[in-house]
Amino acid sequence: MKNERSGLYIHVPFCLSKCGYCSFYSIKSIGLMPEFIRALKNEMEFYKNKFPSFDTIYIGGGTPSLLSIEQLDVIFEAINKLFKIDSHAEITMEVNPGDVSIDYFQGLRSLGVNRVNIGIQSFDDDILKFLGRRHTAKDSTAAMDSSRKAGFTNAGIDLIYGVYQQTISAWKRTLQKAVSFTPEHISCYQLSLEARTPLYQKYYAEEIKLPAEEQQLEFFLSTAAQLEDAGYIHYEISNFARNENLRSKHNMKYWRHAPYLGLGPAAHSFFGNKRWWNKSAVKTYIKDVSVGKIPVESSEELSTEQLQLETLFLGLRTKEGIDLQLYKNKYGRDLLEEKKITIDSLLKDNLVEVKNGFLLPKLAGMAVADSLALI
Repeated sequence: MKNERSGLYIHVPFCLSKCGYCSFYSIKSIGLMPEFIRALKNEMEFYKNKFPSFDTIYIGGGTPSLLSIEQLDVIFEAINKLFKIDSHAEITMEVNPGDVSIDYFQGLRSLGVNRVNIGIQSFDDDILKFLGRRHTAKDSTAAMDSSRKAGFTNAGIDLIYGVYQQTISAWKRTLQKAVSFTPEHISCYQLSLEARTPLYQKYYAEEIKLPAEEQQLEFFLSTAAQLEDAGYIHYEISNFARNENLRSKHNMKYWRHAPYLGLGPAAHSFFGNKRWWNKSAVKTYIKDVSVGKIPVESSEELSTEQLQLETLFLGLRTKEGIDLQLYKNKYGRDLLEEKKITIDSLLKDNLVEVKNGFLLPKLAGMAVADSLALI
């Protein structure tokens, strides 16, 4: 573990408006941004020399693209001063299509950002309005064009499907539009409704239903088929990359139980068998850090059994699956022997396969990956 390079995540908790479906912590104000940046720099000091090195940095939110290039420069200066960053690190930043320009993308590149994730969600203005997005389809096209003109060769697109009144044919047109930009990465998330979000309340008040299970499966399978036909690798339930090297190296750390450090309000961290997370309140975060207090809300020590279950849950979401020998070496358990009856049933149902020492989910298995982990 000591020699394993880690991932660094920074949560920027500011938005100009809250999207109806979003359950990630943020506030609809940017007034506290200067104080947040000072607190973030001080929080970094708490973890100096705690993690050996980082080979991925991911700036998410919230809406990180509300930060100016000058503000980001301050943050990156602190990162490079206090942490050891691999010279070939993947450095990703999420951007909102309505915030960015060629100049902004060029500024990101000058800071060392080499991967952008553009929160497009849809190319249909009606769906964007329904979701509560503040950008338009035209903004999305302009953002993709600007990223390329600024020299980005690693750009990802986020999309959402399963929205009220969205048809399969309309979703296929969205995918076709996305592929036309030849992004290096595409994430396709099925709409889920978290309690207390505005969209949850709208669905509940108006008695709107999410797609039935059969239609959800149709969305999932048609997404995989269309993007794989376009040359993308379906390497995780919701994620597609143009080739193996263009997978999100940072997100893969989460799925592999690799160590990662999360900074900022509500950010999560993981190291060894310990997980901890920060308080979900900007003012409290700033206050704690200002008096030299680490702004951790709580933590947990994961038992061997919990780690085993998470390894199954996370591994069976990915194309890589479970390395059976590595699992045996780490946990002292032979999955094929201990779970023979269950795995034989999954093999028979064409949900998994055993190949070259790996337990791998098949496409139908990825569609029900959460239940696969219960083996």
